Amino acid sequence: MEGVRLFEKFDFRISRHSEIESLDVRKSKSNKTEMSNTDGVRKKTDREKNNCLVEELEPRDSFFVGGVSVKTIALANQKGGVGKTTTAASLASGLSRQGKKVLLVDADAQGNLTQMLGWAQPDELSPTLADLMGKIITDQLVSPGEGILHHDSGVDLLPANIELSALEVTLVNAMSRETVMRQLLSTVQDRYDYALIDCMPSLGMMTLNALSAADSVIIPVQAHYLPAKGLEQLLRTVARVKRQLNPKLEIDGIVLTMVDGRTTLAKGISEQIRQAYAGRVFASEIPRSIRAAEVSVENKSIYDLDRNGKAAQAYINIYYRSMLGGFFLWSAIQPK
Repeated sequence: MEGVRLFEKFDFRISRHSEIESLDVRKSKSNKTEMSNTDGVRKKTDREKNNCLVEELEPRDSFFVGGVSVKTIALANQKGGVGKTTTAASLASGLSRQGKKVLLVDADAQGNLTQMLGWAQPDELSPTLADLMGKIITDQLVSPGEGILHHDSGVDLLPANIELSALEVTLVNAMSRETVMRQLLSTVQDRYDYALIDCMPSLGMMTLNALSAADSVIIPVQAHYLPAKGLEQLLRTVARVKRQLNPKLEIDGIVLTMVDGRTTLAKGISEQIRQAYAGRVFASEIPRSIRAAEVSVENKSIYDLDRNGKAAQAYINIYYRSMLGGFFLWSAIQPK
C-alpha cells in the first residue's frame, strides 16, 4: 500500500499551449474513490490535448541518395542511464540481421557505444566523430567512409571519444553550427539504409546537431519519476528544432526501458506515461535484465547473448513493427 500512496503523488498534466507542463509532485487531497474518478476525467482530457502537444506527422519518404533510402534516427534523452546506448546498439544489430546496412554514430564524448562494440580504448582512435566534424567546420575535405569502423555483426560505427567535449565548445562559434553533423553524414548516406545516432545525455550543441541531422527521434526513458519528468524539456527542444532547424523531424516514439514489473512504482509510472503521451509509446517495454546489462561487457548483441529473452524480443518487436515499415506505425504499438 505504501507504493500505491507514493505513486498517487505523481501526476502528468498536458498544457493547452502545445507544451508539456511539469510533472507535479502533489499531496492527494481526495480519497481513493475521488482520485480514481478524477483520473478517469483527466485521461480523456490528456488524450485530446496530446494531439496538440506532439504533432502527429504525416508519413513521408526518407531522403534518397543514389537510389538508396536512408533514414536517420536520433536516440535522445538528456537524462543519463536510461538505456540510449543499449537501445541504439540493439536496434542496429537487429536491423543488420534483417539485411539492412546500418551506420551507428557515437555522439557521446564518453564513447560508451564505441566501447560496447569492442573498441575498449576510444581515446586512442583516430579519426573520430570529433575529427571529422572539425574538418567540416574548417571546410576541409572529408572522404566518404573516412573514420568508419566495421564490426563483426555487420554494423558500421563512427566512433567518439573525449575530444567530442572540446568540439562542442568549438561549435558555439562555428557558422551553421547546428548542421555540422548533417553535412558530415551527407557524405556517407548513399551507403546505408539506416543511421542511428546515440546522443549524449544533454540538450547541448551535439544533441541539437543530432536532431538537426535526423529524420526522426526515439526517446528511451526509464520507468522512474525523474527520467519521466525530463520528457517535458526534451519534447520542447524537439519541437523547437522542428520549427527552426529541421521541419521534417518526426517523433518516432517513447521506449520504456529497464522496467521492473515487480514494483508498483514502475507499473504506475509506465501507465501514467502511456496516458500522458497516448499513442506515442511503444507497446513493447524493455524489462530490467541482467542479459541486457551484459551487452556492454561481452561486446555482443542482445540477440547473441539471449535471443529468446524478454529484452531481445522487445527490441525485435520495436524494429520489426515500426522501423522496417519505413515509418512509425502507430497502430502497431498501441498498449494492449
